[in-house]
Amino acid sequence: MDRQIIVVALIGVAVAGLMYAFVYPYLSGDIKAQKRQAALVGGPSDRAANTRVGDPAKRRKAIADSLKEVEDRNKKQRVTLEQSIAQAGLTWSKTAFLAGSVGFGLLVGFLVFVVNGDMLVALGAAAVGIFGLPNWMLSFLRKRRIMKFVDEFPGAIEVIIRGVKAGLPVADCFRIIASEGQEPVRSEFRRIVESQAIGLSLGEAVDRFTERVPVAEVSFFSIVINIQQKSGGNLSETLSNLSGVLRDRKKMKGKVQAMSSEAKASAGIIGSLPFLVGGAVFFTTPSYMMILFTTTIGKIIIGVCLLWMAMGVFIMRKMINFDM
Repeated sequence: MDRQIIVVALIGVAVAGLMYAFVYPYLSGDIKAQKRQAALVGGPSDRAANTRVGDPAKRRKAIADSLKEVEDRNKKQRVTLEQSIAQAGLTWSKTAFLAGSVGFGLLVGFLVFVVNGDMLVALGAAAVGIFGLPNWMLSFLRKRRIMKFVDEFPGAIEVIIRGVKAGLPVADCFRIIASEGQEPVRSEFRRIVESQAIGLSLGEAVDRFTERVPVAEVSFFSIVINIQQKSGGNLSETLSNLSGVLRDRKKMKGKVQAMSSEAKASAGIIGSLPFLVGGAVFFTTPSYMMILFTTTIGKIIIGVCLLWMAMGVFIMRKMINFDM
């Protein structure tokens, strides 16, 4: 009987893998992104011509198109564990994180074994504790820090614009942000200032900035600073256009979140309803539900239902999350 459960679980994992390989690119928008990139071939010359034109609207559109290209390129880059830890704002080393994950997983597995007494279930819980929860928490902290940085970054650019217009050097503007800015922008600009203090040029320091915060806004900011350092130009005007585009993107993101809030609430209710109903039936008539936990066919039914529920929640999540 236990072998049948293991076989069914392996079949479920195989089906999930096939779904991830063949269906996920269409749900996540990777296919659409590839089509957009193919359509953008040959477009840089047109955008350069628009940039040379004195129309601010065309310059802003060119910046927005460049940001989209850089954002698509950043999404394809593979992030290492060391980079994820640094981007999450943690000071741990890779060895410390792995050791903590293993220790946490063993603790979870031991507690589950004490409560349940089943070695197979304890091993599954230990695997989740080692590979699942720590990586999920690290990803959560990384995304939260990056989102907070993107929200605060336009304000830092405004400080640079005002400082340049007042006649201050760019490096002095960076020092102002490093001392008076909001986190995590302040700590990132402090690293730029410290990099310059040990002998790196401004362009090299900003290039390292893009490695620590891999978002399109920072990549384009690095390009603008490097071009200004090498060939000169009106830095305040270019940064003003960039700041306007970033604020417009933030407004559009807020509108999309407001418009999709109803769909997200509906998806949350639909996803939690089977568990709520099952829990209510279990507490009112336990004998009606215990057959699912005491028989082999009942356990198989629970596993299949959980698999289909996970697939449904995954599909709903992709339907209500809009790519900006």
